[in-house]
Amino acid sequence: MSSQVAIVGAGPAGLFAAERLAGAGVAVTVYDRMPSVARKFLMAGRGGLNLTHSEDFEAFVARYGEASAWLRPYLERFPPTALVAWAEGLGQPTFVGSSGRVFPAALKASPLLRAWLTRLGGLGVAVRVRSEWRGWTADGAMVLGDEEVRPDAAILALGGASWPKLGTDGGWAEFLPRDVTPFAPANMGVDVAWSPVMQGFAGQPLKGIALTHGGRTVRGEAVVSRYGLEGGAVYAISAALRKAIAADGAAVLEVDLRPDMSVGALTARLAKPRGSQSLSNHLRKALKLSPVETNLLREAHGKDLPAEPGALARAIKAAPLRLTGVQGLARAISSAGGVRRDAVDENLMLTSRPGVFVAGEMLDWEAPTGGYLLQASFATGLAAAEGVLRRLE
Repeated sequence: MSSQVAIVGAGPAGLFAAERLAGAGVAVTVYDRMPSVARKFLMAGRGGLNLTHSEDFEAFVARYGEASAWLRPYLERFPPTALVAWAEGLGQPTFVGSSGRVFPAALKASPLLRAWLTRLGGLGVAVRVRSEWRGWTADGAMVLGDEEVRPDAAILALGGASWPKLGTDGGWAEFLPRDVTPFAPANMGVDVAWSPVMQGFAGQPLKGIALTHGGRTVRGEAVVSRYGLEGGAVYAISAALRKAIAADGAAVLEVDLRPDMSVGALTARLAKPRGSQSLSNHLRKALKLSPVETNLLREAHGKDLPAEPGALARAIKAAPLRLTGVQGLARAISSAGGVRRDAVDENLMLTSRPGVFVAGEMLDWEAPTGGYLLQASFATGLAAAEGVLRRLE
């Protein structure tokens, strides 16, 4: 009789672990509390399904910040090129976008998921939905829905605590109280006390900007919302912003609206005769500043912007916004916190619960958007599966 493994969580980490184990001849059952599988994966597909990133591997690993050294062995075992090959092996060609991000040609998750579930079914993987994990009984059985299960090994791939309506609410943490760092929002928007005028620009993009905080500058785009700012450039430094706001109650984010132009170049354009034009028209004609950009300048520097060209140029290059908070877990793309690194061994097995492995976003790591979240989920899913195989041997 083959070994029996239970995987709890039917997201990318859990399903990829199931594929590896079933391919090795292990009998696998995947359990999920929701009525259908991979709901967050499908939601990610609405934005094109950014699978991974094509940048140099060293730069790629560095995106994981404090967790880079810890995750490196798992990412080396399953790097971005391997994820691309896997997707294409399921009949889903990929392409590299202008930002270096990798997408399936279909630009959605459903075709990939259908092909994946077909493969898993062919390998004999059983899927049980509406089966919520409720910890262990006193004698060590896993409680899954109305069942008590006693597998030879188990993998927990329950996700973090963001987007709870999709099933990842972090409620599992109560069953691992000694092993978990409290959750916090990651890749989330930040709060700015906009004036009513600025709130009227909600939904307007800020393209080709640079954001600076704590000595670090990132380039990209952001979007104005009624509560503040969101978007890729904000998410890239969201961890540092969250920590600063938690420590000090507020943080300053500097916006460079024209990062490709020097102060001198801006000054030269602004020094051209303005005539009877309003300042807004002058900024629009001289620098192509949009109404949302001009109003952001006023929010940052006060209603009356400097008239002197050099001072105005410096204001455009460094518009300080005071951040008063961050959006919560319900609106965050991902979460920080989860099972601590010192609570698992190199095979991602819980030291407090031998035979139980952990994978995906329920581990304590965070990364910006851009393919890094999915890549580490797949890589740790594979690592947990291979840890199970080593234990079963």
